[in-house]
Amino acid sequence: MAKKIINEPSRTLMEYRLLPGYTTDETSIDKISLETTLAWTPEGEQELKLNIPVVSAAMQSVSGVEMGIELARLGGLAFIFCSQTIENEAAMIRDIKSYKAGFVDPFYVHPDMLIGDVFEISKSKGFNTFPVVDVNHKLLGILTKNDYSGTHHAHLKVSERMIPREQLVVGVNISDIKEANKLLRESHQSVLPIVNEEDQLKNLVFRKDVRNHMNYPLELLDDRKRLLTGAAVNTHDYRERVPALEEAGADILTVDSSDGFSIYQKQALEWISANYSHLPVIGGNIITGKGFRFLVDCGARAVKVGMGGGSICITQEQKGTGRGLASAIIDVVNERNRYFEETGKYIPVVADGGIVDSKDVTIALALGADYVMMGRYFARMEESPTEKIQLSNRIMKPYWGEGSARAREWKSARYYQMKFVEGVEGFVQYAGKLRDNLPETLSKIKASMSSCGVTTIREFHEQAELEIVSALSIREGKVHDIYMPNDSSDYKSDKY
Repeated sequence: MAKKIINEPSRTLMEYRLLPGYTTDETSIDKISLETTLAWTPEGEQELKLNIPVVSAAMQSVSGVEMGIELARLGGLAFIFCSQTIENEAAMIRDIKSYKAGFVDPFYVHPDMLIGDVFEISKSKGFNTFPVVDVNHKLLGILTKNDYSGTHHAHLKVSERMIPREQLVVGVNISDIKEANKLLRESHQSVLPIVNEEDQLKNLVFRKDVRNHMNYPLELLDDRKRLLTGAAVNTHDYRERVPALEEAGADILTVDSSDGFSIYQKQALEWISANYSHLPVIGGNIITGKGFRFLVDCGARAVKVGMGGGSICITQEQKGTGRGLASAIIDVVNERNRYFEETGKYIPVVADGGIVDSKDVTIALALGADYVMMGRYFARMEESPTEKIQLSNRIMKPYWGEGSARAREWKSARYYQMKFVEGVEGFVQYAGKLRDNLPETLSKIKASMSSCGVTTIREFHEQAELEIVSALSIREGKVHDIYMPNDSSDYKSDKY
């Protein structure tokens, strides 16, 4: 007979509903903060936080460079997948970390170049503003589209048409876009050169790019004003992969495994903690309180919860192992709270898999998760790494699991020992740009929190009241018993 048999059914997020609390002026939607802890941080170190409680999964079809940049600019974080070579993953991390919102690495020209040559460069590059530097990279002036004509000035030198250095407003060692914007406002220039103490050119800041940057008030930055990014590692080549990712600038790691309660994850976590203690690592995935305690004792600074609940994951079907995500969160959060009382260390819990719509995000947070990791939601976006295709008059994007045959084609270290797959490949309907979708999702989460009378995620954990609903209750809560042949209302389902 089995060691333990639990006769109570495992619960999913869709089986719970929130009971409203008391909404006041202090808990109106505009007062609600979605900031949350990304990982436990030792005392004295800078605490890592998210400005919104969502991260994208470390999957080939989800988290690439574009997703990493855009999600961080919107307040979240992308985890770059490890089912690729170490060199490729490190390069993707470097690309995200080198992106400076509003700060442009300039293409410069020299004073003795002919305007005709510059004009040809402008046609091939697609831009027409050029800083002018000497052989030591010192700023001599700037050449804008208003300063030259490819027809009338082709025979002249750049030095004869440029605006000289002494007539320019220039920023010295500026890394704050707000400070750059202030200088631009006070000048009549459309572009601000940034130099170092030796007057060597470092960056350009364009007025139009500053305006664009101001549309990202939740931007997630490190102490050097670079975008935050995460990276996945496996339990096989971590001794080689982690140093490369750390050197590339990764801010946080996650161990990519369908089952984190193993000697292999223990070895990886303990090695990373011993050799790279400054680099927080998320352990997982687990679905029990015992699994949580195991990972934290091994050095995990946050823990991913979930097994087999993702839309393309078939672990439960193939192996019979898994648990409804709601039951898993409840069990793990109870152990997390006990651990906090014992040690004073608050370990964030990440709900991973089984997130179908914004309601599920809200329920996961109310049950005690600090943020959610999603794959399918982000795979639908313009910024995911896959190409759009048309199927049956719909624009779709490919989506596959890391345990699928396609993900393993790169000689995956995660599943290389398996004789069967734990994920499938399919398509999701294209949804457009991330910034046109994510704000609506976040507004729904805030609306739920407002209805419950809370203003922060921690308050949500402490004050939320939930109950299990029946199948008929779920039906009752949806559109039903009406005919909608050509729906032109504002109603919009956000099924992911």
